[in-house]
Amino acid sequence: MRSSSSRGRTSHTPHHRTAALALAGVAALIAAAVQSGAASAAPAQPQAGKADPAHAALRLTPSQRAELIRHADAGRAATARQIGLGDQEKLVVKDVVKDADGTLHTRYERTYAGLPVLGGDLVVTTAKSGKTMDVVKATSATVKVAGLTPAVAKATAEKQAVQRARALGGTRSAADSVRKVIWAATGRPVLAYETVVGGLQDDGTPSRLHVVTDAATGKKLYEYQGVKNGIGNTQYSGQVTLTTTQSGSTFTLNDGARGNHKTYNLNHGSSGTGTLYSQTNDTWGNGTNSNAATAGADAHYGAAVTWDFYKNTFGRSGIKNNGVGAYSRVHYGNSYVNAFWDDSCFCMTYGDGSGNAKPLTAIDVAGHEMSHGVTSATANLTYSGESGGLNEATSDIFGTGVEFYANNSSDVGDYLIGEKIDINGDGSPLRYMDKPSKDGASKDSWYSGIGGVDVHYSSGPANHFFYLLSEGSGTKVINGVTYNSPTADGLPVTGIGRDKALQIWYRALTTKWTSTTNYAGARTGTLAAAGELYGTTSAEYKAVQDAWAGVAVGSRSGGGGGGGTSYENTTPVAVPDNGPAVTSNITVSGRTGNAPSNLQVAVDITHTWRGDLVIDLVGPSGTAYRLKSFSGSDSADNVNETYTVNAAAESANGTWKLRVQDQATYDTGTINGWKLTFP
Repeated sequence: MRSSSSRGRTSHTPHHRTAALALAGVAALIAAAVQSGAASAAPAQPQAGKADPAHAALRLTPSQRAELIRHADAGRAATARQIGLGDQEKLVVKDVVKDADGTLHTRYERTYAGLPVLGGDLVVTTAKSGKTMDVVKATSATVKVAGLTPAVAKATAEKQAVQRARALGGTRSAADSVRKVIWAATGRPVLAYETVVGGLQDDGTPSRLHVVTDAATGKKLYEYQGVKNGIGNTQYSGQVTLTTTQSGSTFTLNDGARGNHKTYNLNHGSSGTGTLYSQTNDTWGNGTNSNAATAGADAHYGAAVTWDFYKNTFGRSGIKNNGVGAYSRVHYGNSYVNAFWDDSCFCMTYGDGSGNAKPLTAIDVAGHEMSHGVTSATANLTYSGESGGLNEATSDIFGTGVEFYANNSSDVGDYLIGEKIDINGDGSPLRYMDKPSKDGASKDSWYSGIGGVDVHYSSGPANHFFYLLSEGSGTKVINGVTYNSPTADGLPVTGIGRDKALQIWYRALTTKWTSTTNYAGARTGTLAAAGELYGTTSAEYKAVQDAWAGVAVGSRSGGGGGGGTSYENTTPVAVPDNGPAVTSNITVSGRTGNAPSNLQVAVDITHTWRGDLVIDLVGPSGTAYRLKSFSGSDSADNVNETYTVNAAAESANGTWKLRVQDQATYDTGTINGWKLTFP
């Protein structure tokens, strides 16, 4: 978590690349060119308002999960061949999710000639019969490089990374590690070095700065931060029951019921594990910071509630779903105003706040930090750019879920982040989900440059989406807190409830997203999840569309934007690499006169390095209207835009075409869908 800007820590490198997501059995794959609101053929739908039990993830024991992973590992070579990987590519199994109907979602990392492929992760969905139904890739580019011998020395890459870390406030004179990798997360795969520099960030947070350097040119390709910021008499939750361990006459903060999660006292140190809380009675803390065990009680309680939330809400057994507990460290540093999750120690760490008076151990903070670990164990959203914002938002979303789940009268559930810890010193929360911009820095809605914003603020649109999906827009009072959530298009959103919104977000995180997922990919993944759980004609599915439109990602369920009539084609069309133009058609009929001067054209294209694309709208007369030109400097990924076209010279009725051509090598893509709206 964070209360102030990163002071330069967020990379301004190009956005991540996100491959097309095939949504087997949901509306995004139904061939449709229909007027908005018209019925269309679709798979059998679950009972209205209830999740389809066939698509619910099974609650696996650690041994069952391990057996599925062993089985997937035994078949990984065959899977690699089946999905078309090259001879030098191999799969490494990371995780498996199994649905009640036998469907498996297997998450893989990838290697090339024995080197890790960063941005090469993928999810393969297979039916109970073993048939491959769906493949979601972090990159759609072919993983192949000209050679494996670097032109740049390893020491050069290390020097560059150490200098960058020092520019961000670090003090280390050498890197912790340097390794050769294939970098595939931002376009054409290249041989590279990944250098990790440890030490401290300029506010005292431990650093795991990852710098990726092109092994042929020495150019820095990417960087991201690996450390994610964010009976007991507790300071924030009142008197609570803690699960501890007794040995003889000694009690310790060791939760044997939850994977042996332990809580340690760093006693203002900044390294090591610290000392396990231990005493001769089982009453911990006094409710104030004058007793060092109070913060320990808060952290231990927060960890237990978070474990229970994941177990009882999603059937997840611990952070990695393997039944093993993480651990907590409190009293980190001196007046350290932050908390963070670190994968390298598999632990959460909490500072004591300004003047060591307000430890950052509130329930939603604990849920936030542990959720970074869940994200790391699943989609592993890279902590920079749009995926970094989604990473932070995921922790805010599940941290909020934990707070509501706890149902603690001393810290009631709300859509405010860090409201108890007073990190701003004026009683205000750290972040607001109903209107993120209220914190003065977060963004309410998506825009094309949001990937260059600090991840704690680019998380705003996703937090806002979750609030809208849960509660809807407008003014309301929940648990004594007044909210007033606006929408980007000025139209209302009707919420479906927090429980359903959590299920949709979790399923997308665990089965649809990869390390490079951006906002457009998040929309696609949550729609896929909603379609599987509730059906593609359900109120829940439409609410996901409307909530994303409410934060300027994609169009509305009923035709997008400011009313009018829309016509849509959601049949995917592959865009070949440096090949001929492809088209997607929409036939408009039943209208009178000509098209308007403000015809709205909403385009959803997944493509790595979108600058290669030329996009035209072709009217019924054959006249082409340029929507997007080729641009060698436009290195971002995907096109998710709405264009306004003066089509008054065209007859409204007839066949309209979206024409797309890739005019440079190395990247492929997909027209996911497009829409015409007549205001």
